[in-house]
Amino acid sequence: MIRRMPEQSLNRMSDAKLTYLGPDKTTQPLVTDPLWRKFWNRTSKSFLIVVCIPMLLATLYYYLVASPIYVSEAKFIVRQTERQTPSSIGLVLQNVGISSSTTNSYVVHEYIKSHAAVQDITKRLDLAKALSPAGSDFLTRYPRPWERSSTDGLHEGFNRFVSVGHDSGTGMSTLKVRAFNPRDAQLIANELLKGGEQVVNRLNTRANQGAIDEAEKNLAEAEAKLAQAQTVLSNFRNQERIIDPARSAGEGSEMVGELMATIAEMKAERAQIAQQAPQSPLLATLDSRIAAYQQQVEAERSKLAGDMTSLAPKMAIYELLSLDREYASRALTSARAALDSARTDGRRQKLYLEEVVPPNLPSDPSLPNRERALLTILATLLLTYGVGWLIVAGIREHQLG
Repeated sequence: MIRRMPEQSLNRMSDAKLTYLGPDKTTQPLVTDPLWRKFWNRTSKSFLIVVCIPMLLATLYYYLVASPIYVSEAKFIVRQTERQTPSSIGLVLQNVGISSSTTNSYVVHEYIKSHAAVQDITKRLDLAKALSPAGSDFLTRYPRPWERSSTDGLHEGFNRFVSVGHDSGTGMSTLKVRAFNPRDAQLIANELLKGGEQVVNRLNTRANQGAIDEAEKNLAEAEAKLAQAQTVLSNFRNQERIIDPARSAGEGSEMVGELMATIAEMKAERAQIAQQAPQSPLLATLDSRIAAYQQQVEAERSKLAGDMTSLAPKMAIYELLSLDREYASRALTSARAALDSARTDGRRQKLYLEEVVPPNLPSDPSLPNRERALLTILATLLLTYGVGWLIVAGIREHQLG
């Protein structure tokens, strides 16, 4: 039978031992439950399961299991050497806050997060070993217990250790590489920046080579057109047996002018003889000569114009052919200048990847941030418990109602 003590006595004798009267009528000490059992009995089982136990496990993990992680940070910018006039699409992108420099930076970002970056780093560094050194915790290293060890798995695991972002205000990109060893973090960051620079160089080469190829194609077409125009003009000259119809027309016109002058002189001489000696036999001779010269004038004029065999239609064809040849010659000159300009631009690099802040060698681990992580977990667990309690309370109230 347990002997109960008055409540006032318990308050006055807080440090006294509780006793009870045993079967042999002797006083025996009362055995009380441990503190953890009292806490278990007085606390809601759901609160212990949802909040206390997960929080205890998280605390044990962060303080006993989690490995220190070092972060190497670098800042870079992708810039252009000269200001270019944006296209219509470029203007639209600028209106929504996307500039050409931002686009070029995103190209490097995509490379950093790609399989190509993992392959390039693997050629110079044992990436799998760097992401899973001896002694690293199983929830952070690669591969984690539920991940597969493969090329795709390495890529997914690598992306957990690398982050890159862009600041549209400054135009700078920030690269952060996390690793279990500070030297590995710096080496991986350096390799990523080298690979990004190679991507930018390939963009330059592709753009420059495309412009040169297009200029060479235009030059070849201009040369072919000029050769064709020259051939057509040569065939015309050979067919018509004339070098320059314009020059021949000028010579013919000059000859007609000389003949007309001679006829005028002979007519003046005849008029003078007819006035002085109307019966002179020289008049018939002069008339014959004047008629012959006039026939010659008509013949020369018919060569210049009058039908399809004259020089007039030939001059029209010749002028068109000469114009085609001149146009082809100017096009060839312009194509050669464009090729020279493309080759000159090709020697200049239009895009540069500049390291504003090179990757640092961290001296102290940056992760895990135990206090922040535990507070976040606690807040999440409490929120989860509160939401669950409200849902259960609502269901019970509905059932009772």
